[in-house]
Amino acid sequence: MKESIHHEVLIGGVEKREIRICDYDPAWREKFERHAKIVGDALGDRAIRIEHVGSTAVEGLAAKPIVDILLVVENSGDESSYLPALEAAGYALRVREPDWHEHRMLRTPQLDVQIHIFSSGCSEIERLPTFRDWLRSHDDERQLYEATKRRLAAQEWPDMNAYATAKSEVIEGILAAARLGR
Repeated sequence: MKESIHHEVLIGGVEKREIRICDYDPAWREKFERHAKIVGDALGDRAIRIEHVGSTAVEGLAAKPIVDILLVVENSGDESSYLPALEAAGYALRVREPDWHEHRMLRTPQLDVQIHIFSSGCSEIERLPTFRDWLRSHDDERQLYEATKRRLAAQEWPDMNAYATAKSEVIEGILAAARLGR
């Protein structure tokens, strides 16, 4: 049962990919800006918010060379309102999580950009920038997160999701600190 659910969430099934952590690259911001424009042009006013999130959005932080974009639409569960336009712009649906904030994730064929789509009002919309902003302004937390990512990337993982799950405890600890620090 769980296996079939996993395949419904991951369009195309589980993929084993190399997890490579690279030193910060200023080109990541340029890549975000290029793709933000493509997404904005494709969706027009249906794109409520487009923001650079994830490790590539934190100057000085080593990361997988995959740019994460937060895209807010009115209703991420209504794929017909945005998916055809994004697919026409060259992105492919990879993740469909109706049971987790109606999250959708699209990516480029080169696997170097991921667009995380949430509905307006979803709690994840503030969680992602909060984490990014805290890392931008707190060197100790940024160093802890980078060390964790490098240590975990050196291990063998069945797929990128398992690696991401392994980082959860550290991420939640950093988010807790960010919430208390405000």
